[in-house]
Parts: sequence; structure tokens; C-alpha cells
Amino acid sequence: MPPLTVRPATPADFPVLRPMLLDMGFVEDAEALAARFPSFCEREDFALLVAQDAGGRLLGYAAVHDYGPHLRSGNSGRTAKLDDLYTVPGARRQGVARTLMHAVEAWARARPLRYVFWYANDHSAAPAYERMGYRSADAGQEGYRFFEIDFGQVHTRTPHPLRGS
Repeated sequence: MPPLTVRPATPADFPVLRPMLLDMGFVEDAEALAARFPSFCEREDFALLVAQDAGGRLLGYAAVHDYGPHLRSGNSGRTAKLDDLYTVPGARRQGVARTLMHAVEAWARARPLRYVFWYANDHSAAPAYERMGYRSADAGQEGYRFFEIDFGQVHTRTPHPLRGS
């Protein structure tokens, strides 16, 4: 696949992202989704990133939310949750998700965050993350795995066994 560009989403991206967002599921009200989408493009605590090919075609997106300073540890334990990582079906297994995850990691380091965590289904998502080099732990919910990046530990893509979200 030719090189991809990752950039922040804009409100103008919504018509192309809408089917992706709907395909991810858990959309209770499509009109409400359309109404709130522009604000998520502008939030300081949220990154909505899109991957596009050289022709400008959007091939996927990532959504990650910085929880802000932690009550007990302040910024030393600052955490974000990866809410979504999506690649259009025709572009899967071609590096789109990997490129988006590299952008998520760069965004997290720049904030700076200590942790990024997420949950992934055992069916297709968890194996994809594991192919990218991330290691999972039991999520405590059947059919899901827990993933975490600890930026305080160099090159750690393995969840801490005593820490959860």
C-alpha cells in the first residue's frame, strides 16, 4: 500500500466516517452522532485521527480520549482510553491500523500520558493488535482482551498484571 497520511478529523469528514462509525456499532441515535461529531473534532482531551491514502481517500480512523490528571497521582499516572480503531474492509491487513496506532502512540507521548489502554474482542480485533506487537491480558469479560501501553516503561506493550482501568 502506498504511504498513508494521518491527520486530525474535521467536521467535513463526517459523511465518509459515518458508515465507519455505524459499522463499529453501539450508535443509539445516528442524528445525535451527526450533531456531536463536530465537537469531537475540536476537543482538547480527545484525538479523532483519520488515515488517508495519497488520493485523499479515508481508509480508517482512531478515537482516543485523555482522561486528564489522575486524582491520586496527578499527571504521573495520566491515562487515555482508545475508544475506536477502524479500517475499511477493503484496506484491512495493509498497515492502516498499524499506522493509526503509531499516530495514537505519538499523540499520547506528546501530551504526555503514562498509559493508553483499550479492550478488544477475541474474534478479530485482539488478534490484529497482537499482530502489531501489543500483548493482552484477561479483560474480565468473556470474549474480550485488555491491552495497555505503559509509556513509563520503554517499549512496554504489555499490560501490568496488577493494574486495570
